[in-house]
Amino acid sequence: MSENEKPDYGIVVVNVPPKPGPLAWLRARFVAGMLIALPMVATFAILDFFIKLIDSWVVPILPAGLRPETYLDYAVPGFGLIILLVFLTLLGAIATNFLGKYVVDTTDRVMARVPFVRSIYSVFKQIRDVFQTNASGQFREVVMIEYPKEGAWCIGFVAGKVRGELEAKLGSDYIGVFVPTTPNPTGGFLIYLPESKVIRLDMTLEEGAKAIISNGLVLPDWPSPTPAK
Repeated sequence: MSENEKPDYGIVVVNVPPKPGPLAWLRARFVAGMLIALPMVATFAILDFFIKLIDSWVVPILPAGLRPETYLDYAVPGFGLIILLVFLTLLGAIATNFLGKYVVDTTDRVMARVPFVRSIYSVFKQIRDVFQTNASGQFREVVMIEYPKEGAWCIGFVAGKVRGELEAKLGSDYIGVFVPTTPNPTGGFLIYLPESKVIRLDMTLEEGAKAIISNGLVLPDWPSPTPAK
């Protein structure tokens, strides 16, 4: 070592990056604020769009005596949405009695015979049937099963334990799992497998449905945040 060289003590010299200038600092903070505000702004914008859209459909068909602008100097935002919710609730109450079920069944048969219309109507009828079938809590939890081969997993919904002949032939430790298709959850298949072969997930039924409909793009945070006491 020459007299002018400094001894090497194994210390690595790290070049400290220069501090950002005022414009760079402002730009970074602006982008961060925009990203934070984006979900909230987008949510309110979509809600505002749908509320105005429903109002534009529902309010014009109401008699003048039922419109708020008849008595006020301005229209009430969301009034059409309130009327629609009340109407759908009354429709659901009527459809659950004997006469209502007869009307719904008759409508289904008529619509199923109309060319072109039946192809569209059948899709929404399948979606309706899925929600009606699960109204009593048929699907209980979200699970993952190893399918279609080892190391590949898919999301499914537990339909319940086997009973009757299936329990006698398979065993009481088997459960039924409905595996819906993506992105249309009205189709799928039912598979029976041992309870030990499934992985139970913490996500809710709604979160599992969102994951399937979105092709896996919308997944809930995990672990779930602990609710405030």
